[in-house]
Parts: sequence; structure tokens; C-alpha cells
Amino acid sequence: MRYADPTPAPRGRAGTAEPRRRELVALDALAAAGYVLAALAAPLPAGAEGWAAPLAAAVGLPLALRRVWPVPVLAVVAAGAAAAAALGGGVLPVAAVAFALYPVALRARRRRFEPTPTVGAASVGLIVLATAGGAPDCCGPLPSILLLAAPALVGTWALGRVMRERRTAAARWAAELAERAVAEERLRIARELHDSVAHSMSLIAVKAGIANHVARSRPEEAQAALSVIETTSRAALGEMRQVLGVLRAADEDAGPGAAGGSRPDAPGGLAPLPGVEALPALVERAAMAGVRVELSVRGAEALPEQAGAAVYRIVQESVTNVVRHAAPARCEVRVEAAHGRVRVEVADDGPGARTAPATEGGGHGLIGMRERVAVFGGTFTAGPRPQGGFGVAAEFPLPGARPGPADRDPDSDRAEAPA
Repeated sequence: MRYADPTPAPRGRAGTAEPRRRELVALDALAAAGYVLAALAAPLPAGAEGWAAPLAAAVGLPLALRRVWPVPVLAVVAAGAAAAAALGGGVLPVAAVAFALYPVALRARRRRFEPTPTVGAASVGLIVLATAGGAPDCCGPLPSILLLAAPALVGTWALGRVMRERRTAAARWAAELAERAVAEERLRIARELHDSVAHSMSLIAVKAGIANHVARSRPEEAQAALSVIETTSRAALGEMRQVLGVLRAADEDAGPGAAGGSRPDAPGGLAPLPGVEALPALVERAAMAGVRVELSVRGAEALPEQAGAAVYRIVQESVTNVVRHAAPARCEVRVEAAHGRVRVEVADDGPGARTAPATEGGGHGLIGMRERVAVFGGTFTAGPRPQGGFGVAAEFPLPGARPGPADRDPDSDRAEAPA
């Protein structure tokens, strides 16, 4: 029979597993000493003075090591209990055998045929019925002891199996949670890196194309485009370093809610992630790429950090899509906060109706925006507008706000993009 302990090692401070094990062994040692004292204090049959003490020690003392060597301890205790029963030692050794059997049942791998919890419950019921009127003596001391021992040991084994199954299920659930956390962390890092560099790289690509096209005919315009590329690339590099620093600090702290948030107190003087206050600079960079952006912010000047970062990323990704697919164009950005909710609308008048950019990057920008809004329990829509161009609309409640039903904008759940 092979054995495997399904209980995962305790997590937390280093070195906590070994003290816990020592504490359990110490408790087992106390139980072993208690058994020896109880066996010596129990009434002894005639002529048992010579073997009572050695047999009590042989049965009880190994119990101190039942967690260290479960199978050898069970064998020694069972042999001693059998000898005690044969010599008329009573039913107390049965309790010692059950005590030694439990860790074996807890660690042994499951076999095809073994006592089930139902059998264990029935065994306990048999013990209660058998001892309701005192120890049974229907057929002599030894058969009476066996009558009690059988259901007691079967019930102990079933209890150990139930506990093993529970621990195994708990360990499996913990592993699944860990895998899910790793997947979510990878998604968070990918989203942050995408959002931090996608806009800048789009602007760089546009300006690089302009510079290459007019390098000989209009060198001064090419020089201006190269200056924009230099400035934008430096800003993108700084923002990427900032995002990586925030993610690293969040991982070290292992704090909840790290995803999408900011860390103004992070080590190394890291600044918070950009929020609503950074939208004017975003508008200026979009103008360099030929997209005129009209920005309107109402009541959203002092949003919570996480909400502000989400608003900025939604606007950034939406404007980036305009730069990629519709420049030169005009774009309207509206950010409004009222009644504990914030709404973001981005609409452009680019030529032709466009769909989600599925060919370049697989549409990860729209997916990322939708995921950001979903974190706050909000709604997100994106699609072509009837009069041309593309529109994005997002609305979500602010963290900690509890708006009533009357506070919702009746148009907040509309399926179409903003007009």
C-alpha cells in the first residue's frame, strides 16, 4: 500500500510547517502518556499485575510517533492490543488501535473497495447501540471486545478517508485558484503593456511614414516628424518603465486590487498611472498624428485612482484606433461623472464605417477596454455609427458609490455606439 499526504504544506512565514508538525507530535505524546496512565488506573483482571504495565507501555507509547511512522506504529499497537484482549485487558486498547489507525486512513491512497462514510456512520451507530446498556458480555470477554472493535475501527477508517477526500479537494481547489491567478496576472500585464505603448507606437508609425515620404521634397517637415518620433518614443519608454515598476511593486506587495490600479507610494519614486488629468496631453499627441480631438470633461476631474486610470486607457485606446484607421479625422471625447457613475464616449467622423480591428492585433484593444469596464461592473459598446465613423461608449459605477435606480442614465445601456 502506498501513502501520500494530500495536505499541502502551510503557506506564509518561512519555517511555519516544522513548528506545526512538532506541536502535533507533542500532542500525540501527551495522548500516549494519557493512555498509559488510564490503562494502569483501570481495573485489572486477576493475575494481571505482572504484564499490565509492560503491555500498557507497549500499546500506548508508540502512539507518540503515529504521525511520523503511521504504519509501523499501527502494527505495534495492534499487536499489543490483541495481546491485551487475549489476556482480558478490556476495551481500552481498541481506542489505541483506532487512534493509530486514523493517520494511516488519512494518508493511504484510495482503493477500489473500502469502507464508505455510510459504513462508518453505521459502525458508530452499532457502537452506540452495543454500549447503551454497558459493555456487552454476550459471549465472553474476547468476542465482546471484537464486537466493539470491528465497528470502531471501520468507523475510524471511514472518517480518515472522508478527511482525506476533503483535503484533496481543498488542495485541488487551491491549485485551480493559483492557476487562475497566474492567468489573470498575465492578462493584466499584457493589457497594461499594450495600453502603455500602443498609442505611442501608432503615432510613431504615422510620423515615420510621413518623414519617409517627404524626406527629399520637404526636409523641414520630415525633420518635424522625426522630432515628434523622438519625443513620443522617449515618453513611451518612460511610461513602459513606469508600468513595469508598478506591476513589480504590486507583485512584491501581493496586495489585492493591484490590477489596473496605480501606486503613488511605490518604491523608487514611481508616479501614479495616468488618469483624467493626462487627457489633454493625449489630445496633443493625437493632433500630431492628424486627429483633431475635442475634449469635454464634466464632473470627472477628481476620480478615484483606479477609475481615472480606466478612463484614460479607454480614451487612449479609442483615440489610437482613430489614428490607425481614420486619420486625418475629427474626434470627440466626452467624460462625464454624476450620481456615482462615470461615462466615457469617443466618436470620430473617419471615412467609411469600420468594424473592430480584427486583423491587426486580433482586436485586443477593444477586448482590453471591455475587460476594464467589466472589472467595475459597467457596460461597454463599440461599433460603426450610422452617419459614418466609429464610436465607443463605456459606463461604470465609481468604486464605493451606491447609486439608486433613479440615478442611472436611461441611455446608459443602449446597444449602439454614441452618435
